[in-house]
Amino acid sequence: MSRINVVSLETADAEQKALFDAIQSQLGVVPNFLKVFANSPKALEAFLGLHGIAKSGRLDLRTRERIALALAQQNGCEYCLSAHSTLGQGAGLTIDEMIANRRGTSQDAKAAAAVAFARALVEHMGEVTTAELQAVRDAGYGDGEIVEIITHVGLNLLTNILGKASRVEIDFDRVTLDSVA
Repeated sequence: MSRINVVSLETADAEQKALFDAIQSQLGVVPNFLKVFANSPKALEAFLGLHGIAKSGRLDLRTRERIALALAQQNGCEYCLSAHSTLGQGAGLTIDEMIANRRGTSQDAKAAAAVAFARALVEHMGEVTTAELQAVRDAGYGDGEIVEIITHVGLNLLTNILGKASRVEIDFDRVTLDSVA
């Protein structure tokens, strides 16, 4: 059971309902973690706004999902791991690729550099080494894309923290943290 209120469609006020309607129209569903976010409509608006901007950047959907999977595993967020496993499959990632992502790499060399850099950002709380930054550049990422990787790390940290703090009920096919060797 969630430790933070999950705003239901029935109990939502007008502002929350408007946000839920917008989410429903885009996703076809309102995931539970967004219902937790809805306790503060302004926080939910901020998340949705930044998420919308970030997803329209240069990083492709598969790379964004690879980063999300790597960080959900690294940060121990089973809700996010479950959600991004579903989203990753929808983006065309194979099971083997998602396992690699959870281990901090990728079957694609360029994506492997992005995933490794994202994990290093979290591990070192942003204090990455010059070598780690150079590795992502050597893989073909420019400064704009590096800033986008950092942005996606921030977004994923936010959702990982919300998922863990709230212990929100998983409303995706459950993927356990210990299911990757």
